[in-house]
This record gives sequence, structure tokens and C-alpha cells, in this order.
Amino acid sequence: MATFYKVHIKEIKQETAHAVSVVFEIPENLQSEFVFSAGQYITLQLEINGSRIRRAYSICSTPKSGELRVAIKAVEKGVFSTYATSKLKAGDSIEISAPEGRFLLSPGANKNYIGFAAGSGITPLRSMLETVLETEPSATFTLVYGNKTVADTIFYDALNSLKERYTDRFNLHYIFTREEVKNCLRGRIDENVTNYIVKNRYKETSFDAAFLCGPEEMIKEASKTLEKNNIKKENIHFELFTATVDVEKAAQVQEGLTAVTVILDDEELTFTMSQTDDLLAASLRNDIDAPYSCQGGVCSSCLAKVTEGKAVMVKNSILTDSELADGFILTCQAHPTTASITIDFDDV
Repeated sequence: MATFYKVHIKEIKQETAHAVSVVFEIPENLQSEFVFSAGQYITLQLEINGSRIRRAYSICSTPKSGELRVAIKAVEKGVFSTYATSKLKAGDSIEISAPEGRFLLSPGANKNYIGFAAGSGITPLRSMLETVLETEPSATFTLVYGNKTVADTIFYDALNSLKERYTDRFNLHYIFTREEVKNCLRGRIDENVTNYIVKNRYKETSFDAAFLCGPEEMIKEASKTLEKNNIKKENIHFELFTATVDVEKAAQVQEGLTAVTVILDDEELTFTMSQTDDLLAASLRNDIDAPYSCQGGVCSSCLAKVTEGKAVMVKNSILTDSELADGFILTCQAHPTTASITIDFDDV
């Protein structure tokens, strides 16, 4: 069962015309629950227009900062993000879950890090790069950050301040699609831009780890280019805004019924569902309080293990081949393909 804690909003800061950062007031008795690592996210829960809605947002503050801050950017038709950026205010109460996530910084002495972010993808990377600069005095961090314009750039002033403070260790490169800015790149983060950074600007630098957050196409192109430039695949870490449907996997979803057994909090619960439905949605409709956040296949909150039967995932950008072989699924993207299936939320 997902555990949510009611807290108050301490501060809301307008970062751009369409984005805010939110600081939560964590009571003393909950401090241990909200210890986090750079790159993690929390899930926010609100009742909006009679519906309880959850969304996952990356933490942008550092573990040493003493605050828990996330950034939220309004997206078109985004019920939660629109409400959060226009209606939430300091003093309001909200429910949040403990930090989680797999997009994690792996600190180490004498490392050279590189990050690529677009739009609100800067959120976890800000926590990462600032953590590196604060805690690893011999490490460097190179950031390539794409936006439409300067005015759309979340944390623009904060990043520039970090650049002034850590001149020798923080390399900052902006790239804009709709504005010409002196000493900045123009266009999108793609193969050409990635090659320019690693093969030209920093050809003498050996990057130990790369962190990418943004649209899927950006991540695919940048990751592939980094691999060609001798950065090992296992050292390239990413987090997506959205994941696309695997057409081949989606074709395996058929009409039919499946008897489902769900193991959650040491209880066994059963129901029957259509195979065209996903396991998470069906579980929630059957009043099972399964854990979830984004419901879009880009976080890992709804992770479970298939212990009997089979399922196919129509989206997966998170689970590794070995995890898939062990039976793990993202239940929000998984459709049963057998007459019966057992999924275990406890064995993760």
C-alpha cells in the first residue's frame, strides 16, 4: 500500500511563467521518512474536482540543503500540473509519499560527469549537479540544457550563480530553439550537439557518467552518440518525460479474460479482468490500494513481480533485461496474456 503523509506547503516560487518550485514543511517526526538521494522523486496526491490524483515530481534540492523542493511545470491538459501552478499556495496542505526512484547519482572521487536536460528535465539534474559540486571537490559537472527561450528556462538564475561559484568545475551550456542568445547554442539536443560537446569542446575530458532527462527522442539520440564516444552503456543513466508504445508488444494484447491474484501487504486479493486492460487500472477499480504515481511507464512506483502466468508490457524504458527475466513488470503498462496470473507487489 502506498503511504502518504499530509504536510503543509512552506513556499511556492514562480520559476518561469509556467513553472513553480514547491517547498514542503516536513514535521520533525517525519524527517527520517524524507531522507533522499539526488535524482529521486516524490509522489504528490491531491483531490481535484472530486477525483484523487497522483503525480510524481523529481526533487530539485540537494540532500544537504535541509529542504524538500520539487519543480512543477504546467503541461497542456495536465489536470494536476495546471492546478499546482495556478491554485496551490503557501500554507495549503497536501499529501506526499516518501522519496523513491532509480535515477540516482553514483558519487565518486575524481569523476567527470555530464548531463543533458530539456525543459523540466533539469529538475533531478539540478539536485545531482549541485550535490556533486558541494560534496566532491575534485569532480566536474558539464551540463547541456535545452529550452525554447531564456524566459522558459527553469532555474536560469540559480544555474548561472552556480557557474559563477564553481567556475572551474561546472561547465554550463544553454541551447535554445526559438531564441538567438550570445554564446549559447541554437537548436535541439541531438547527435550533432552531443558530438560537438564531447568531441570538440571537451575532447580532452573523459566522462565517467552521463545523466539525461527529457523527451524520449533527445535521450535516444544523445545516449547513442555518447556510446559511440566511448562512454559505456552502463554509465549512461536517463529518466524520460514520456515513453512511447512498443507496437510489437501492443500487438500481443488480445481480447480475453484473466483471473488475477494480487499479493499486497501480505494479503491475497482476487478479481477477474479483461486482458485489454492494464493490471494497475484493473486493481484500482477493484478497490486494491496498489502503489502508483505517473501511470505513464516512466517511474517505478507500480513495480510488481509476476509469480504465475504471463503479462506483456506495451511500454518499458526502465526495467533491465535481467529484471524482466526475473518477472518484474510495471503494472501500469502490463496486460495479462494468460488465463490466470499472480502479481506480487511485496516481492520488489
